[in-house]
Amino acid sequence: MTDMLLSTPTTTGEQRLATRMARGAAFLGADMAIMAGAMSWVSERHLVSAMSNAGGFGVIACGAMTPELLDAEIAATKAMTTRPFGVNLITMHPQLFDLIAVCGRHQVGHVVLAGGLPPKGALEAIKATGAKVICFAPALSLAKKLIRSGVDALVIEGMEAGGHIGPVSTSVLAQEMLPEIAGQVPVFVAGGIGRGEAIAAYLDMGAAGVQLGTRFVCATESIAHPNFKKAFIRASARDAVASVQIDPRLPVIPVRALKNAGGDLFTAKQRDVAQALDEGAVAMGEAQLQIEHYWAGALRRAVIDGDVEYGSVMAGQSVGMVTKEEPIADILAQLMAEAAAALVARSA
Repeated sequence: MTDMLLSTPTTTGEQRLATRMARGAAFLGADMAIMAGAMSWVSERHLVSAMSNAGGFGVIACGAMTPELLDAEIAATKAMTTRPFGVNLITMHPQLFDLIAVCGRHQVGHVVLAGGLPPKGALEAIKATGAKVICFAPALSLAKKLIRSGVDALVIEGMEAGGHIGPVSTSVLAQEMLPEIAGQVPVFVAGGIGRGEAIAAYLDMGAAGVQLGTRFVCATESIAHPNFKKAFIRASARDAVASVQIDPRLPVIPVRALKNAGGDLFTAKQRDVAQALDEGAVAMGEAQLQIEHYWAGALRRAVIDGDVEYGSVMAGQSVGMVTKEEPIADILAQLMAEAAAALVARSA
């Protein structure tokens, strides 16, 4: 099944799918225009290399890594694949430009910037290394601004996604943004995608490709703890809920995760940080970083240690479509077969 994907398309559906994915696949240097969304503690050397080796496009989640840790992770990933992969960097990371330099030394071909508008000089620094820049655009106005700034591609991600989310659904963002910007740069659609039929639909709307994260967490190659994977397999879409902001002064980006006691801990953490702001003990920037560090620690407890009760089990609403642990090549094969069949069915 996997070999079929990497060979020349033969059926009508495969040919139509290859045609629609051609732009995105060429941009990524992959066989398929399917990116694996960067998930902290999950998207490391094993999953990233497996994704790229299977014909998709893996992305390392740098998260809160130091430049030294990122350097080691990229080197380890390069030892496991000769195929292209990307690195996701958080724009608010205090050592962002050092991380960009690490990517440059390793000649990483694609850098994904997440977490807000890139700081001044970031796009130029990445492009100076020869890498392509991919940014997230949660609104049409921001997408147009990023295109004017010189980004090479965009990801539009809806609120159905896991982890940090915006307020608008994927389907609405796609309808609003693809007709306006898909002709200018490659656009990858993300958030809530769990089957190939949805991939086919977004490609038909003008997307160059898609990005999935939740669907790949239970890949055999994923290092996520067995408890973490079991939580995904047991969950339904309604179990993946967004966190609540308790203090409007605290710019907390909502996080979608499976319901557990960890959500209550986050509410308490917000109260503590808000009190520290009141007392002048921390500045707003430090308060934001404290929240981000909390998520990084809570996510590690769940992904690595297997504490799915008090850790953060970040998951998108497509989690209900994750039903078993299986090799990433098989997941991709199923997605591609479903997308090809959908393209044939809709033209019948």
